[in-house]
Amino acid sequence: MDERPRNLREMLAEAKDLSELMVDLAYASLFFGDPDMAEEVGDLEERMNELVQDMRGVCIMAVRRPQDAEGMSSVLQVISAIERIGNDAVNIARIVTHKVGIPAELVADLSGAAEVSHRVLVSEGSRMAHRELVAHELPVQTGMRVMAIRRDRDWLTDVGGDTVLVPGDVLFLRGSPDGIAPLRELAAAAPWTAPQVPEDPFTTDLDRAVDVLVEMKNLSEAAVGLAYSALVLGDLGLAAEVRALEDRLDEMKDRLELWVLRAASDKVDPTPLRGLLHLSQAAEDIGDQAKQMVWMIEQREDVHPILGLALGDSDDVVLRLPVAEGSEADQALLSDLRLNIEPGFTVLAIRRGGQYLYRPRGRVRLRAGDELIARGPDEGRELLAARCGWRVVDPDGDGDMELEPLGAR
Repeated sequence: MDERPRNLREMLAEAKDLSELMVDLAYASLFFGDPDMAEEVGDLEERMNELVQDMRGVCIMAVRRPQDAEGMSSVLQVISAIERIGNDAVNIARIVTHKVGIPAELVADLSGAAEVSHRVLVSEGSRMAHRELVAHELPVQTGMRVMAIRRDRDWLTDVGGDTVLVPGDVLFLRGSPDGIAPLRELAAAAPWTAPQVPEDPFTTDLDRAVDVLVEMKNLSEAAVGLAYSALVLGDLGLAAEVRALEDRLDEMKDRLELWVLRAASDKVDPTPLRGLLHLSQAAEDIGDQAKQMVWMIEQREDVHPILGLALGDSDDVVLRLPVAEGSEADQALLSDLRLNIEPGFTVLAIRRGGQYLYRPRGRVRLRAGDELIARGPDEGRELLAARCGWRVVDPDGDGDMELEPLGAR
């Protein structure tokens, strides 16, 4: 990240991507027990602090009239929320750097989360070596996205499609666990086995706490994704769903603390219990920040248009797509569609009959009239639309995309 963004829109987009990268690396450092990865989160925090300082300065300079202040305050609120999410990532990484401890059962359960972090070494002679990253279409082919690359002692965190992979690169990725096997095959890496639950499992209370914490991780990330979608789309329904998720995270954190305290009275090593409490606090606070971002939508406050532009200008795109009757998606199970592999999109929510189903599981069967809220790579936009029965068109040639039925001419 040598070049600094030149305007507020670019800085906001980078800050959003940077905060998500920090959270991904923090959880990955737990999963792999990697202090170097955890330290990198701290280094990225310095870049985040610079961005936040610069953005606040630009916001202040941009307010020339009293009527400008209300709209710009919405930008400052989002900046503050993004900064706090980065801080939560640092707190997660400190579990590794400060050797707070984490149960092996939690590491095993993280491998079964909706999205997982993974790392892979690019080997000499592999199909990935000496080629640009864009040539592999990893988000579409494997459902995994490159978060960062470690090359010798250097970290590349501003990874673009023109980045040429070389033997010895260590890729840090995030996405569907189903994509790990094809990813490792591309990199000519040895087969990988997910961490297993120890033979002597936790007592019932602590086992429940671990399960709840994995769910809190998924829900907090879903809340942030829906919050960005609400800001981009100006959707009051999505904003209300974010608040419902935050309320649920509060409740889950209270239950988790009770279970951890009860488990501590049993014959369980209390050392790793601290890590569970640290993680629950971070996940709950990430949900709080999502709620702060959508507060403006709920209160029908003026939201500066630059937020929609910047948050829609980041690495991933957020799409709202109806399921057309007779399309491939109509009457299909999410698990059978494997949208997280091809075209590499994560379904954040399904709107059905005025209600939202967030982070839908694979057993959910789609039907005509459902509306998907999905996030994924821009290059997969047309394929996702096609699988839902639509063609993406630009009738006026101005970049304002519209949908038309696949059969239309």
